[in-house]
Amino acid sequence: MSETTRRAGGGRGAIGRPLVRYPLYAIAVVVVLLGIVGGFTTAVEATNSLEFCTSCHDMNYNFEEYKKTVHYSNKSGVRAICSDCHVPKRNWFSEMGRKFIAGKDVWGEIVGVIDTPEKFEAHRLVMAKREWARMKESDSIGCRNCHAFESMDASAQDKLAGKKHLRAAKGESSDKTCIDCHKGIAHKLPKTDGGGEGGNKLPKADGEGAAEGKREN
Repeated sequence: MSETTRRAGGGRGAIGRPLVRYPLYAIAVVVVLLGIVGGFTTAVEATNSLEFCTSCHDMNYNFEEYKKTVHYSNKSGVRAICSDCHVPKRNWFSEMGRKFIAGKDVWGEIVGVIDTPEKFEAHRLVMAKREWARMKESDSIGCRNCHAFESMDASAQDKLAGKKHLRAAKGESSDKTCIDCHKGIAHKLPKTDGGGEGGNKLPKADGEGAAEGKREN
């Protein structure tokens, strides 16, 4: 081997040298990882969209209910979509956990658990109780991500609602969370075994007749 070849690295090009090769490997790994993370994040955000949530046939029934509520259309133009309420965004792990659990909803769509209005109504109470419990467990994080006691003007609210919100803001209702009073805020309340809508013991929301089944939004 000539002296010139030896100085050039034994016939290897610049890329073949360890000090050059290893950084290139590291850059390639970083690029691949960024691609995976970016693709995953994009996919997750896509599954959080209103279009994705309502693309299932089974969701047509409650989507029509939701479109009649203040969460869908209001004078301020602020819209809360499905994932705002049903995907707890406390942290990355809680969001991914919810996505994993939602896999059974996909199975339900495939086998047709609630693929007719009659089936949907038959399962409404069970589904509602499951969501109420989940929201209770998360301290209604879906509500709190948009609504904050410190931002509320209690004087502009219904007298009873304003009083309750002020108490909650002071921590005087530590055993209560938003969903305890606001069941039926975006979907029709389910019929109970006694034939009533939403149950006779549900607390009123904002001073309205939620307990009597009058509230559907």
